[in-house]
Amino acid sequence: MQKPLPALFMRGGTSRGPFFLESDLPSDTAVRDRVLLAVMGSPDRRQIDGLGGAHPLTSKVGIVRPGTTPGVDLEFLFAQLQPERDTVDTTANCGNMLAAVVPFALERGLIQAQGDTTTARVLTRNTGMQCDITVLTPMTPEGRQVAYEGDARIDGVPGTSAPITINFLDTAGSVCDGLLPTGRVRDTVRVEPPSGADFAAFDIEVTCIDNGMPLVLFRAGDVGCSGHETPAELNADQALKARIEALRLRTGELMGLGDVSARNYPKMTLVSAPRQGGAIDTRSFIPHVCHEAIGVLAAVTVGTACVLEGSVPHDLARLPAGARKAVSIEHPSGEFTVELELDPQDAQKVARAALLRTARLIMRGEAMVPASAWSQAN
Repeated sequence: MQKPLPALFMRGGTSRGPFFLESDLPSDTAVRDRVLLAVMGSPDRRQIDGLGGAHPLTSKVGIVRPGTTPGVDLEFLFAQLQPERDTVDTTANCGNMLAAVVPFALERGLIQAQGDTTTARVLTRNTGMQCDITVLTPMTPEGRQVAYEGDARIDGVPGTSAPITINFLDTAGSVCDGLLPTGRVRDTVRVEPPSGADFAAFDIEVTCIDNGMPLVLFRAGDVGCSGHETPAELNADQALKARIEALRLRTGELMGLGDVSARNYPKMTLVSAPRQGGAIDTRSFIPHVCHEAIGVLAAVTVGTACVLEGSVPHDLARLPAGARKAVSIEHPSGEFTVELELDPQDAQKVARAALLRTARLIMRGEAMVPASAWSQAN
């Protein structure tokens, strides 16, 4: 027997996955997670028996409910699944999937269109972060509806779509204890190889930062890379990935995150001088697979690190003048521009971060879930 589960399958930014009303899912977390694993077809490398796309970027789930906090319209819980694991991680944010929250809420009637544009305040339950998201809702013969077609373009997604603007209200210390969890803009970290590793201990300069996503940034050259390799080249370099993972485990402790071996953060980001007219070039691991682009909140965090004097990327970055900066983050499939506004009283503090994304409703219907996944019994 199978049970139907109402869902909208949506692209948000450069990610995609099913979105659900929280009220349609089991209230028990363990049962909910089993249901989501069954929906996505994990654990299985190809996710052949579910909706997952055999990649972390397409193994994501959005869960939405009406706001329960004064001033908040919607609450969003993001779940990261992995193709080959039986884990459901709801501890970190996803700015790409966030772009689809307001379109989903309008489609499901959680909120009503306000006019030619509709703005909703969204609380991300993973970390308590709030943002204002604005979508286009033009009048049609059927009434006001979400516009998905338009002229906005984001690298990593073919074609153009209607623009969605996200204005983040408070992203510093989303998971960590503050923007700079080690208390410094730059650290020199000693990395010891685990038992059986084929690399020697090494020292490396890093910037540990969390402005929406916990990141560890380090120069690509310090791990023997140019920083301009393709994701396929980096994913194939097992020796490099072993060193990066050892660094991730060590910096996770330094950032106050404890043992991060089973976590999807901190994300590891190689930085190098820009090549396409941007501010910085990046290669980001999420955390063990090199991203084809860069995550929304990772881009916000990289941009923030670039403007902080003394940070590792600041030495390499080419930044525009002024307190309001459009910081272009280069990545393997293009660039991602983040608008940052510095605090006039403190140039080492970012007062505002905003960006442009797009989203699209791909399919509506029901995900069919084996009835056994809903059972409390293991």
